Amino acid sequence: QVQLVESGGGLVQPGGSLRLSCAASGFTLDTYNIGWFRQAPGKEREGVSYILSSEDGSTAYADSVKDRFTISRDNAKNTVYLQMNSLKSEDTGVYYCAARTHLSGSHWARKGSYDYWGQGTQVTVSS
Repeated sequence: QVQLVESGGGLVQPGGSLRLSCAASGFTLDTYNIGWFRQAPGKEREGVSYILSSEDGSTAYADSVKDRFTISRDNAKNTVYLQMNSLKSEDTGVYYCAARTHLSGSHWARKGSYDYWGQGTQVTVSS
């Protein structure tokens, strides 16, 4: 079966770091473009970052996380990562990874354009 599983969330102090992982099973992750989204309580799910499936694929970031977060992939491990540095309280939320075919022409942050979603992992930034 097709499955995406996020891990690596937890409680961290402001200014700290976390690395989230998105592991795929049931399909080959390197044939899909991968997005990271997050949802804070009472707010809509928003796009955080994105990486293309190609070997030299480009990346994209929301303005709120640019220069602090880095998305990467390890095709041998069928896993995509989100390195989060200099975390702020407003980064708190449930983080989801999602996969869509490279044929999709929709903007990367459009939630409805993704085929598969993980269950989410909680990230809490608090002192």
